[in-house]
Amino acid sequence: MTDRSARKLLFIGWDAADWLILDHLLDGGRMPNLGSLIASGVRANLTTLEPKLSPLLWTSIATGKTADKHGILNFVEPKPDGSGLRVSASTSRRSKAIWNILSQNDLSTNVVAWYASHPAEPIRGQVVSNLLQEGEPKDALTTWTLPTHTVHPPSLTETIAAARQRRSAFPRGVLTELVKRLTDVGPNDTRVETLTKLMSAATSVEASARALLSSGAKWDCTMVFFDAIDTVGHHFMQFRAPRMLHVREREAKIFGGVMDAVYEWHDAALGRLLATAGADTTVILASDHGFHSDHLRPNLSELPPERRMELESSWHRPLGMLVMSGPGVRVGAELASPNILDIAPTILALLGIPCGEDMDGRVLAEALSSPSMQERVPSWDGVDGDAGLHPSELRQDPFEAADAIKQLVDLGYMAALPEDVQGQLDLVRRESTFNLAVALMSRRRSLEAITHFEQLHAQRPHEARYALCLGNCLLSAGRFQEAASLMAAFSAHDPKNVEARLLAANALALSGDLDAARGATEEVTRIASARPELALQVAQVLTVSQRHDEAESFYKLALGRNAREPAAHIGLCHCCIVRGSFEEAVDHALNALELTQKLPEAHLLLGIALAWSGELVHAKSSFEFALAHDGGQVDAVRWLAVLAEHAKDASSAHTHRNRAQVLLATAPERPPEIRYGASDFAKKHHLSAI
Repeated sequence: MTDRSARKLLFIGWDAADWLILDHLLDGGRMPNLGSLIASGVRANLTTLEPKLSPLLWTSIATGKTADKHGILNFVEPKPDGSGLRVSASTSRRSKAIWNILSQNDLSTNVVAWYASHPAEPIRGQVVSNLLQEGEPKDALTTWTLPTHTVHPPSLTETIAAARQRRSAFPRGVLTELVKRLTDVGPNDTRVETLTKLMSAATSVEASARALLSSGAKWDCTMVFFDAIDTVGHHFMQFRAPRMLHVREREAKIFGGVMDAVYEWHDAALGRLLATAGADTTVILASDHGFHSDHLRPNLSELPPERRMELESSWHRPLGMLVMSGPGVRVGAELASPNILDIAPTILALLGIPCGEDMDGRVLAEALSSPSMQERVPSWDGVDGDAGLHPSELRQDPFEAADAIKQLVDLGYMAALPEDVQGQLDLVRRESTFNLAVALMSRRRSLEAITHFEQLHAQRPHEARYALCLGNCLLSAGRFQEAASLMAAFSAHDPKNVEARLLAANALALSGDLDAARGATEEVTRIASARPELALQVAQVLTVSQRHDEAESFYKLALGRNAREPAAHIGLCHCCIVRGSFEEAVDHALNALELTQKLPEAHLLLGIALAWSGELVHAKSSFEFALAHDGGQVDAVRWLAVLAEHAKDASSAHTHRNRAQVLLATAPERPPEIRYGASDFAKKHHLSAI
């Protein structure tokens, strides 16, 4: 190990923590511990992954890999014997986590309450699994036993058991701080009981972490996970001001301050953890995604349970938060659109450990005072050594295990499973397959995702999200007619589904049938005028249909609804380019990139606007950034070829043209080039076009 700039590293996860609330509280001086960390370090938005589901995301944070690689795809999974369900287990994770890699390099880690960490792994260090709070008896006098394998090493079991907070003994003073008007709550209102349960769990996590830090055992890294901001948010964010239409005024007065108080509790817990860890500790604090707290909050109150399950993640905002401070961190550094996948490589770098080539993130070198120059290893999963993993016979794919049981049932070797259990298994299988497919789709791996969505759509052809996701993947794969046919068939079953009709119009426009696309868009355009949440989708269909003036009005409507929506700025940039307003186009592209740098289309359009404005050097940089974020951006390559020829760099022009030809030959069918594209520029300057 070399270049270890962090002697001790404390990582704290706050599930769903969001700068929109944090900044409000920081401005009021209500989160002093977080404020001190920011003042002595760096802060940034942290982009997330799809689907925005916590078990997948926190496992991606711990491994530096996407869900298709690490294998945790849901909150629950089948028991290996097929008899029912269990919480997703550490034995199902297919890749080493940070604590395994550190163990393999003779470093010690404390892990507390991480998703999918049960049973506790026998790492070099100490583990308290995510079943810490499991099985609390209702009777306060009954012995509360920790589930087997919750703690490693087992000698710490009594210490951790004693650290837990019983709901029945939750301090009344703390509860009063969380619900200021506690005396106004009715006797049959279960919401206080829910809050007490969730905050008791958070208290147990903090106490367990402090117990490990105070145990006297040497540690190099401590990773503590709190889920309360997210879990409490799903119950109480609806009451926060501004009042949502379905919330009664009395409810808003009683529970409107709960979320801010929960954030303040976390800041106080942060202070206590920092004091226990010691002043020489490098600290990273992050959330996996944000949480809507304004007019973008969804109202799911009147939906049936199965629809709520599908839409609960619509509370989640795509931007989480990141703070880094302490030895090894460069104070005041600007981070270039960090992603949750960058956390694991950065932790390893701070501790002097090279990251794996198969990790999907990067080291946030711009945040480090002494960036490690170590070469990556091909994969830590292929490196032998004691990584504190469970024995191989326990690390079994839960779906493969359930399939083995089903095969025995089909062959008559076992009795059939009870119907309700089988229904549960089928539901979890579908949801996990859906989550995997969404993860693949979001990573531009549409061909792989199509296989899963086709399977789901065949099983449940009237399930809207399966059909819509399949349609979107078919569009990405250039299979426009198939997408149009799919949406036509689905719309015949569900004619009121506006998203399906928009997708059908998009498919028709991409296939070149603009007349049919216009007819398909007319009615949904009228509907969207009264439903601003659909404005962005309508605008994108109008753009593909080359109805740019109409598209521009809907992009502005979308931007009025959410000023932080980068796709609306990108759409307006596109419209400005088409009408030759290049200076305005540059402004919109920069506005989008100010929200996040990882927008290849924004970099491409910025380059086009700059090129037509005569700023060819800056345009070239923009096209290179577009390719850095998406190597398949053939239009960026075509532009680089044209610009190289314009600069009389024949060698580079030849290289870019060859690359463009390869991409064009292997890419799916694509829409016509944008007006004022590379071909138009080449024609104007008497250059060769591709």
